Amino acid sequence: MFDLSGMTALVTGASGGIGSAIAKALAAQGARLAVSGSNAAKLDAFRDELGGDHVAIACNLSDGAAVDGLVPQAVAALGK
Repeated sequence: MFDLSGMTALVTGASGGIGSAIAKALAAQGARLAVSGSNAAKLDAFRDELGGDHVAIACNLSDGAAVDGLVPQAVAALGK
């Protein structure tokens, strides 16, 4: 295992499948996450399941304006 304390990451598709597995692995190693997905309720529940100081940012990846705003929102929530 790695110590990812102090690392921040944005994980898209975090409310299901591969994205949730990646988010769980990063969180277990100490990373602080911004988790993203299109279903806000499911995403909030997943963030709560992770525990810690993670943030959830709903984003529909088929909406270009929403995608353009995703990284700036994550940076604002987590810092660089």
